[in-house]
Amino acid sequence: METPGSEVNLESRSARGWLGRLLARLLPPRCALCSAALQDSPAPLCAGCRGELADNLPCCPRCAEPLARAEPACGPCLQRPPPFAGAFAGFRYAWPLDGLITRFKFGGDLAAGRALALLLAERVRAASPARPDLLVPVPLHDDRLRRRGHDQALELARDLGRTLALPVAPDLLRRTRATAAQTELDAVARRRNVRAAFQVQPRALARARTAGHRRLVLVDDVMTTGATLAECARTLQQAGFDRVEVWVVARAARGPH
Repeated sequence: METPGSEVNLESRSARGWLGRLLARLLPPRCALCSAALQDSPAPLCAGCRGELADNLPCCPRCAEPLARAEPACGPCLQRPPPFAGAFAGFRYAWPLDGLITRFKFGGDLAAGRALALLLAERVRAASPARPDLLVPVPLHDDRLRRRGHDQALELARDLGRTLALPVAPDLLRRTRATAAQTELDAVARRRNVRAAFQVQPRALARARTAGHRRLVLVDDVMTTGATLAECARTLQQAGFDRVEVWVVARAARGPH
């Protein structure tokens, strides 16, 4: 039985949802960066802001490291190939996209997240990579999720899945250790920090196997050294998945090794 308080809460949420839909019809869509009217365009950015974004080309075909010129692979991938089969980054991590990512990741701006997912979907469609069986978001630890209030990779994967008509496995991977923030560490420390930090969940694994899902794509917002994504890929491969790739919105310069 619903309590009086819960009825009021449900009515309030219903009213807010109705008002939001009405405003969306009455007000023109706005650019996620500069707020200029988009005049019914399905794109998340105006033409001017879209032109400011740095496409991630040329790049390493294995890890998407930005390169000055096209090469078969970057130096680190030649010396130490990552466990994932390939990586696709829609853009380079630079202005003005970095501000949009910060708003989404640390400011809780879910509209910015939807814009980022649409931008990544646009680049995926243009590149036409092989279609995966499942999108798998890189999970946050429960402690960080409580502090942040949302899981940016999960939100991205859901929006990306809806846009590209791809299934999402939100519970296939679980982060079992509350690791330190990767931004504070160099490349070697990042690898140590996330070692054995993820676990495949048995029920989700059974569902994936029953459905015959073998080719997975890990989804995250930004890739720098790739240590977290590499550990996730390694964990999934140990669980028996044939091929694991990576899709991220932006690729940052790898930095010191």
